[in-house]
Amino acid sequence: MTDDRADTDGDGSIEPNGENTNTGVFHRIEEGDSYVTQGRTITDADVMNFAGVSGDFNHIHTDEERMADSMFGERIVHGMFVLSAATGLIWQNRTVEEREAVVAFYGIDDLRFRAPVYIGDTIRVSMEVLETEPRADGPGSGTVRYAMNVENQDGETVLSCEMISLLD
Repeated sequence: MTDDRADTDGDGSIEPNGENTNTGVFHRIEEGDSYVTQGRTITDADVMNFAGVSGDFNHIHTDEERMADSMFGERIVHGMFVLSAATGLIWQNRTVEEREAVVAFYGIDDLRFRAPVYIGDTIRVSMEVLETEPRADGPGSGTVRYAMNVENQDGETVLSCEMISLLD
């Protein structure tokens, strides 16, 4: 199988079958672009369903009586649920064109759970583009590295990381 893509004009862009790819979503994203998603209130059903799906039935998430006397005073939400819900909020915030441009979730760096999230908390996600890196080979036009912060209803950061997406 041959690759029909070629940098025909020497500008570093790949032009499959003679078509310029510098018109896609990736090429319109700039460092410093930012947005904030809508909120999502986390419920007991969210926590118990996530425990069932993940197999993580740790008492800090599932045992109300035991957690009443803990340093948290009540059950806390799975950190990985918070991350998963955050990616859902990001997806819901995207336009149809932006959704169609997503090739893959490429990775996460520097993930930190900064504060507990409780049942009934409302989280929202702020994203800022840190860098874009064009790709000459493989799927996608390039990767986008975002600073991602999840905040609760009080504006406290509960999770932070750098998220990387592969986009067309």
